[in-house]
Amino acid sequence: MISTAKRQETAVLVAVSSQRQSAEKTQEYLDELAFLATTLGVNTIQSFTQNLDRPDIRTYVGKGKLEEIQTFIAANPVDMIIFDDDLTPSQVRNLEGTFKEIKVLDRGLLILNIFAMRAQTAQAKTQVELAQYQYMYPRLTRMWTHLSRQKGGVGMRGPGEKELETDRRIVQDRIAFLKDKLEKFDRQSITRRKERNRLVRVALVGYTNVGKSTLMRRLAKADVFAENKLFATVDSTVRKVTLENIPFLLTDTVGFIRKLPTTLIESFKSTLDEVREADVLLHVVDISHPSFEEHIEVVNSTLADIGAADKPTILVFNKIDLYQQPAEDEYWHDEEEGAGEPLVEQVPAETLIERLKKSYIARKADHVVFISAEQKENMEELRDLIFKLVKEKHFTIYPNWENVSLSDFDWEE
Repeated sequence: MISTAKRQETAVLVAVSSQRQSAEKTQEYLDELAFLATTLGVNTIQSFTQNLDRPDIRTYVGKGKLEEIQTFIAANPVDMIIFDDDLTPSQVRNLEGTFKEIKVLDRGLLILNIFAMRAQTAQAKTQVELAQYQYMYPRLTRMWTHLSRQKGGVGMRGPGEKELETDRRIVQDRIAFLKDKLEKFDRQSITRRKERNRLVRVALVGYTNVGKSTLMRRLAKADVFAENKLFATVDSTVRKVTLENIPFLLTDTVGFIRKLPTTLIESFKSTLDEVREADVLLHVVDISHPSFEEHIEVVNSTLADIGAADKPTILVFNKIDLYQQPAEDEYWHDEEEGAGEPLVEQVPAETLIERLKKSYIARKADHVVFISAEQKENMEELRDLIFKLVKEKHFTIYPNWENVSLSDFDWEE
């Protein structure tokens, strides 16, 4: 019997270690790249790394490593090669010339493809398409290299150049059209946000796959899509929440990641406006991830880039149920002291929370809370903290709130 099931595509991953990026950190980035590939439905079968001062300007890796990759591909079914950094147009052209029929992707293009797969609303689809065309435009030259030898006479242009100019005009026109379309979406978003200005707005932010959507579901008690994959949420979702008779709006936003393509940040302006215009931020962190502190830095840097770094923020350390807590005498010390390989100790959630509150982690922000959204651990403390900050903002808007009825508000989104 002949199987009609679609064969899963395979990939090899390539990264460069430098003096600024250790081998351990490079491997961590490759693990994340493999997770990105899995999210797209691609199976990683091999990884290659090379120690260089900087990536080779021609082919990203050196000649010897390139030959090693070619040898592996010749002996194994490989559909694509994914590089952990963004490639220049010339690097893409040279690599495609080397690997012929094998698809060449960089981290940025991989993320763009995931966003394209995840986008559900017309606005998100338009945002992603714009980012794809902006990514494509400076790389158009490689599409017409097969015509490069067909030169015209003196003062004449070959067919390849004509094709390239035509293609550039098409892409430029499409970019202009999509930008115009997004401006209309932006105006609609601004109108919706103005209509919601009477309410305090709280936005969930954080690295991708830290549990924001699960937390949204717990706080809003509403069905919100959540999945253990990167960028499960691309479209922003807004839900109404009421705590002790104080209403506010809670927004789940797209997750951040290392090396997030700048074209995506530009295209998702209106979605990120939900963060910029929020009154309170819930910065969700996966405390079970070994690089959670770097994730905090990535998110804080992105917030600074979009002008949202100075907002009242609650640092929410999520997934304490998955956290491998070190033994007390091996870990609970000041950050500067350092430690060897910690022992692991299993303790009740309440004990772990008390220990975490005494550790340096609790001093990373003015407002810190440790929870498990999945297991509903310590959710009351988080709700109390949210209520405190929301109430402060709410009573600056409604100093006579006792005389206002909840029925006065239009909850429709």
